[in-house]
Amino acid sequence: MTDTLIAIISIFVGIIGANLFGAVKKTYTMGFTGNTISGIFGSIFFIKLLGRLGFDPLSIMKTGELNRGLFAINIIVSLVSGAIGVLVIKLIRNKLNA
Repeated sequence: MTDTLIAIISIFVGIIGANLFGAVKKTYTMGFTGNTISGIFGSIFFIKLLGRLGFDPLSIMKTGELNRGLFAINIIVSLVSGAIGVLVIKLIRNKLNA
């Protein structure tokens, strides 16, 4: 697995997290397209922000082999950050419309 593939998987998991959150919490959904875009930006933002702690794609592949523990943390952070992205963008959108 390469660094790029790990980054793409992280973004995809962020999209899944955003759409799952939108399906569970109907008041925060912005439709499939809105949730997908929110999941992409949320995942990228949090992986860049929190990835400095050592679970970014470069750190996962530092030894040349997949570090499964760091990869699992990366996937969990991506899933949660997709949901947080939907929540934050929906709150900002509500404030701008008020």
